[in-house]
Amino acid sequence: MAEEKAPPGRDEILAHLLSPDAEQPRDEPAIAANIGEQLTHMGLSTWSISILRRIRDAIARLDPTNVLEVGAGIGHRSAWLFDTFERSDSPPEMFTMVEQGAKFGVILHRLMTRYEAESRTNIVVGEPLQLAAEHAAWALASTTMSEISNTPFESTYDAIIIDAPSPERANLVSTYLPLLSQHGVLFTVEPAMPTGEVEEHDDAGMALVNGFNAWIELIHSSNSTHHIGFMPLFGGT
Repeated sequence: MAEEKAPPGRDEILAHLLSPDAEQPRDEPAIAANIGEQLTHMGLSTWSISILRRIRDAIARLDPTNVLEVGAGIGHRSAWLFDTFERSDSPPEMFTMVEQGAKFGVILHRLMTRYEAESRTNIVVGEPLQLAAEHAAWALASTTMSEISNTPFESTYDAIIIDAPSPERANLVSTYLPLLSQHGVLFTVEPAMPTGEVEEHDDAGMALVNGFNAWIELIHSSNSTHHIGFMPLFGGT
């Protein structure tokens, strides 16, 4: 009789979650591939296929009840998730997508209807930091779950995915971390590291420096309250 494998230890959890899942298809979902081509034409960037595969595999393993994606863009990463949920026997009860641009929100709505996921998807258009602050204010002032439901967010999420320009990433992660459930996992890609000398009048360069410094501070401050892990993948960490 084969021995059961011991569950992964604390230091092995991230590696276990992000390991390749042989039961998941290796090819990029057709809809995601089409959106990827649109991104190229629009001059927009996205996460590498390697990172997207590992995030998809991790979400499938977690089998979350609620999923939050901040910075959904035009839905390239969302399409990977929708494809995963469509093939799952127990898809999330709610998939919340946050996107700042109203035009992108229209595109996300089209993607949602293509997967016939209207009943379990919430598309929230607005400035992500402001939306999170409003939710936090409601949560502090509310005494019942019905009052908290006046915001577009669930009370907590089992899986949170955050994408944003490098200078803004640490701030977004810090802001949305309180929405993570007790055993939930937040995924993001480490922001770009500044290289070389940066002149004081170089606003873009200084924003990158300040954003990376904020990231380092976030890691230090969160290390005592959350388990933090890093996994180098092709295209980012």
